[in-house]
This record gives sequence, C-alpha cells and structure tokens, in this order.
Amino acid sequence: MKHLKSFPIELVFWVVALVLLANANAQEHHFTICPLANLGFADWCPGCGLGRAISHILHGEFAESFKEHWFGLPALTIIVYRIVTLIQYKRNKKYTTINT
Repeated sequence: MKHLKSFPIELVFWVVALVLLANANAQEHHFTICPLANLGFADWCPGCGLGRAISHILHGEFAESFKEHWFGLPALTIIVYRIVTLIQYKRNKKYTTINT
C-alpha cells in the first residue's frame, strides 16, 4: 500500500494525455464526453476544441490552434508547468527525511 500512495497518478495522467494529443489527428472530430456538445451546444461550449487546439500546437500548427480555441497555448503552458512541478515535488520528496 505504501508504494501505491507514492505512485504519481496525476503526473502519469498529464504525460499520457499530452502523448495522446501529440499522436491524435486534430482534423478529425472524435467522440466527446462533453455534456454540452452531446446536447447540441458544441458551438457554445467554452471547453470544446481545447484538446484539438493543443494537438495543433504539438504539431506546430499555431494558426489552426487559435482557430479551434484561443486558450490552447495557455492551457498547454499550464499543463507543462504542472508536469514540471510534479516532477520537482517527486524528486524533492525522495531526498527528504521524516522524523517519526
């Protein structure tokens, strides 16, 4: 159980998400779990297109990314910052000692 608590689930989630977005074809529209898009409000949903925008950025298509969603670059920056933060936390945690 001790090893399960130390497993970086969030770090793995973000890295896998970026790898999947880097390998995805952003021109295709895939299945979505967005409730607003499934109800027919895809043009109004504030989050729809964000994954495609990040995928365009990872493919070097910045103009297409901005057309899909204006928040693609800031979202990618936030995700990368979070990954770096989690890696630094994991490294620092290995070297700290706890007096019990």
